[in-house]
Amino acid sequence: MKKKLDPLIKALGHPFNDVQLLDLALTHRSQGNHNNERLEFLGDSIVNFLIAEDLYERFPEAREGQLSRLRARQVKGATLAEVAREFNLGDYLRLGSGELKSGGYRRDSILADSLEAVIGAIYLDAGMQVARERVLDWFSGRLDNLTLNDTQKDPKTRLQEFLQSRQFALPRYEVVQVEGEAHSQLFTVECVIEQLDQYPLGIGPSRRHAEQEAAQKALQALEVK
Repeated sequence: MKKKLDPLIKALGHPFNDVQLLDLALTHRSQGNHNNERLEFLGDSIVNFLIAEDLYERFPEAREGQLSRLRARQVKGATLAEVAREFNLGDYLRLGSGELKSGGYRRDSILADSLEAVIGAIYLDAGMQVARERVLDWFSGRLDNLTLNDTQKDPKTRLQEFLQSRQFALPRYEVVQVEGEAHSQLFTVECVIEQLDQYPLGIGPSRRHAEQEAAQKALQALEVK
């Protein structure tokens, strides 16, 4: 087993004392009851703490809301999946036949959850300091490029606050179309706002992404700076 995982171990930068922890971290629930969900639970808490700790030290003048938004960008599923792909993590996942056929090893949610499980496994294998070193090394490029200019609220939040401040009805987001296979879908979402004659459309690889794009277009149509 260790020989098969050696390239991944090298990429992660942690020589596991107990390689079975890594094997468990790579085992999706579709494989059965002995899976990575508990490690994922642990890793989720650890990565949130470690990124929060780094941001706290990195931006001593930042307010709580700014730090929260910066952290959210780093620990969201899409970012975790990007990091997982840098290690080719999907190539090592143990999936049930259904997930294999549907391309689960490429799915953002599975990759993100598995990366969290790997973080949990490293913590159990070697402790918090080693987990800190690994996580901050993996995220170093992203963290080094952050500035407090990156803390603007996301388009959906800005649009909601703008409409609320004027006592307008809140927007509705309606899925207009879903295209593609289950593992690579493309969503089209309409942002319904009473103040606009034409409802902006957003397109993205997830409903959330499409909603954010539609909200951004709505802000532009409403001329909100």
